[in-house]
Amino acid sequence: MEGGVISEVPVPKRSPLPPGPGGPAMVQGLRMYRNPLSFAPELQRRYGHVFTVPLPVLGKSVFVASPELVKAVFTTPPTNLNAGELLESMAGEVLGSHAVLTLDGPPHLRQRKLLLPPFHGERIRRYGELIREFTLEQMKSWPVGTPFPLLGHFQRITMAAILKSILGVHDPERLLHADRLWLRLQKASSSFLMIAPKPLQRDLGPLSPGGRFSRARRAVDDFIYELIDSRRADERLEEREDVLSLLMMARHDDGTPMSNEELRDELVALIVAGYETSAFALSWTIERLLRTPPAHARFKEAVAGGDSEYVDATIKESLRTRPVLVSVMRKLTAPMALGGFEIDAGTCVLPAITAMHYREDLFPQAQEFRPDRFLEGDAYKYAWIPFGGGTRRCVGSAFAEYEMRVVLETVFEHADLTAAEQAPERGKLEGMLLAPAKGAEVVLDGPLR
Repeated sequence: MEGGVISEVPVPKRSPLPPGPGGPAMVQGLRMYRNPLSFAPELQRRYGHVFTVPLPVLGKSVFVASPELVKAVFTTPPTNLNAGELLESMAGEVLGSHAVLTLDGPPHLRQRKLLLPPFHGERIRRYGELIREFTLEQMKSWPVGTPFPLLGHFQRITMAAILKSILGVHDPERLLHADRLWLRLQKASSSFLMIAPKPLQRDLGPLSPGGRFSRARRAVDDFIYELIDSRRADERLEEREDVLSLLMMARHDDGTPMSNEELRDELVALIVAGYETSAFALSWTIERLLRTPPAHARFKEAVAGGDSEYVDATIKESLRTRPVLVSVMRKLTAPMALGGFEIDAGTCVLPAITAMHYREDLFPQAQEFRPDRFLEGDAYKYAWIPFGGGTRRCVGSAFAEYEMRVVLETVFEHADLTAAEQAPERGKLEGMLLAPAKGAEVVLDGPLR
């Protein structure tokens, strides 16, 4: 204060949001839905490595599409970024409130710590024979000489892999029962969460979306809680190798076991995260191989010769060109500087997987399917991100890649496939996941070997 006059202190201006397309959120959401693979890459080429897009539910969202910016997001302290909050708002009715997918901050880290051991190292390889056996069993139903979509068959394979290796269910009748329960919940939750207006999401009777969802969820919950109770009574629990048994023997830092509710939510989350995602990824891998003759020929040679390195490179290239998730979602709980812009707390930040994977400076000839690029020694850290990253990187990523390897090796060892049509299948969004529009239609050229 000078001479009785208060000096005005300049207030720094807030940085505007990064540039991006205008128009209503619904229009942009429809554009992304119709063109899930090209939407973010086109905007990245037009606006740069950080851009803003208004989206339904999420509001004005900031996409980032450079390794440096993605690293900044993935290495930000978890207290400054939420992901569980977003998933809980979208799918909390299915997942529950104790799942690692719907938790944030310290609770998420505590739960993640219990989930990591069952999905790494030698332990996941013990599930290989189970996956191989069910793949062969499912292949026996494939018609010869008639086009058919692989996706449904792969969904049955990945569901069986989950039920056997994660839940420890092996009885054929119980496997079929569990599969039907899950499909019923999946169908009910699609209409409940995606179609029905909020007032109709209540249980208004047996024919209402809320009523169908409530009954389907109760049936799944009853199955899981019965399974948990019987497993707790198993005198040979400590000898079992399935993930449910391992989680039941795990302990929090204070020595307490996971509650029944925690176990239920984690098991449902593992099914959600590993069932359709793996089936879509498997379908896309074969769709890409059958339309890329050089890669197809080399892949068959790799399987015959036991070259797992090329098989793994093919899986990585498939996940690059056709990632099952097109972006990662985070919500800021504190302001964050990104690409010269100060992004406000409450804003959704999305590392754009498709935009990253289709950058020519990072992946030359990005539109081409070239597994060899993953044999050339480049780590592609923070550029290849199909499983997300940081403290929220997919817990089951190692299991997913191993499962894909086992299934693909089994398929190509015993079957000769060709694409039903020469033209590539376009991608379509099913919920938040990228699926081949025709389910990866193929023709089995002769009897299984």
